Amino acid sequence: MDGIVTEVAVGVKRGSDELLSGSVLSSPNSNMSSMVVTANGNDSKKFKGEDKMDGAPSRVLHIRKLPGEVTETEVIALGLPFGKVTNILMLKGKNQAFLELATEEAAITMVNYYSAVTPHLRNQPIYIQYSNHKELKTDNTLNQRAQAVLQAVTAVQTANTPLSGTTVSESAVTPAQSPVLRIIIDNMYYPVTLDVLHQIFSKFGAVLKIITFTKNNQFQALLQYGDPVNAQQAKLMVTPQSLFTLFGVYGDVQRVKILYNKKDSALIQMADGNQSQLAMNHLNGQKMYGKIIRVTLSKHQTVQLPREGLDDQGLTKDFGNSPLHRFKKPGSKNFQNIFPPSATLHLSNIPPSVAEEDLRTLFANTGGTVKAFKFFQRDHKMALLQMATVEEAIQALIDLHNYNLGENHHLRVSFSKSTI
Repeated sequence: MDGIVTEVAVGVKRGSDELLSGSVLSSPNSNMSSMVVTANGNDSKKFKGEDKMDGAPSRVLHIRKLPGEVTETEVIALGLPFGKVTNILMLKGKNQAFLELATEEAAITMVNYYSAVTPHLRNQPIYIQYSNHKELKTDNTLNQRAQAVLQAVTAVQTANTPLSGTTVSESAVTPAQSPVLRIIIDNMYYPVTLDVLHQIFSKFGAVLKIITFTKNNQFQALLQYGDPVNAQQAKLMVTPQSLFTLFGVYGDVQRVKILYNKKDSALIQMADGNQSQLAMNHLNGQKMYGKIIRVTLSKHQTVQLPREGLDDQGLTKDFGNSPLHRFKKPGSKNFQNIFPPSATLHLSNIPPSVAEEDLRTLFANTGGTVKAFKFFQRDHKMALLQMATVEEAIQALIDLHNYNLGENHHLRVSFSKSTI
C-alpha cells in the first residue's frame, strides 16, 4: 500500500453520507510532510479570475491561511487520503492554494472531513472550501515546481515508478509506514458503529481515533493507531471475507469459520465436493499475507453457525446467498476460465471512464508492483494486469475483486493463463 493510507476490506455494510459522531483523526496526512522534493522551475503562477465562495460542490478546493513557508507537498498531502490529486496551484503571495481532485465525490468527502476536524499545517489552522471553478487550468510552464512535486507524489502512490523530467532529492521518494488504516466496509448485514470498529482493530494495538464516511457508495473509515507497526499487523488480518474472495475463484463458498482458539486455521464450506477438490488443488502451498497456506479436506461436512445470541467476534460468516458467487448460473463461462494462481490477472467490467493509469495506481496501492498492463484490443471493458509475484496477485485479487469503480461498475478479478 502507499505510505499515506493503507486499505483493508471488511465484511460490513453501506452507510450514511454523514460523518458519524465520535472521536476523529487529527490529520490524515501524517507522513507526507517529511518528503524532500526538489525540481527546477519558476514558482510564479498565472490564474485568472477571483474565486467566489458560494459553497457549491466542486472537485477544485480553495485553501486559505496557509503558512508562508508551506510546501506543495504538504498541501497535496491534505487530499491524498480522499482520492487522486490531479492538479495544484500555489499562490504563495496570498498564502492560498487551489487543489484539484479527480472526482467531485472525493472533494466532498474531504470538505466534510475537514469540517469536523480543523486541518493544520505547521501548527497553524488552515481553511478549506469549494472553489467555483470546476476545473483547475494552469500554465504548466509557469507552474513547473508544483507540477513536478505532484508528479513525484503520484510516483509514491504508484510504487515509485520512474519519473521523467523530474529531479527527486535523496535519490528516491519512499513512503514511511503509516499508522492510519483506510477501511472499506462492504456487504454488511448488521450495523457498524465506532465501538464495533474499535473492538475489531484494538486487538492489534492501541486505537487512537476513528472517523467514518461514505465514498463511492461504500461505508468507509479512517482508523489511527499509535504505532505504524500495529497498522501493518491489522492489514495482514485474515477475515472470512478475504477467504471467501480467494476460495471463491474455484467455487461458490457457502460458509467460512475461522477457529476461535486457533485463528491461523479455518473451515471453508464449498457448494460441492468437486469445488472443494479444485480449491485444494490450486491453493495448497500458495502464499497469502506472507505465509504458506495448507489446504486439506475436512472431516466436517458442514460449517456450523454460532448459536443465536452468541458473539463469535465475526469469525463465522454465512455466504450462502451472496451475489458474488461466480458459478451459480448453470453453463457460466466462468467454468471455462478456472486457472491456478498466477502473477497475471484478468480484469473485467471496467467502465469507459477508467484509464490504464487509474488501474495501475489502484493495484499498486495493494502493496505490490505492477509490471505490465494491456487492455483487450476490441473490448476495453477487459484487461490483463501483471503483478511482480503470484503472492502480490493473490493479495490484489482479495483486495480488489468487486471493487466499486463508479458508474455502477464493480471490478471483476480472476487469475489468467495469459502473459503480457
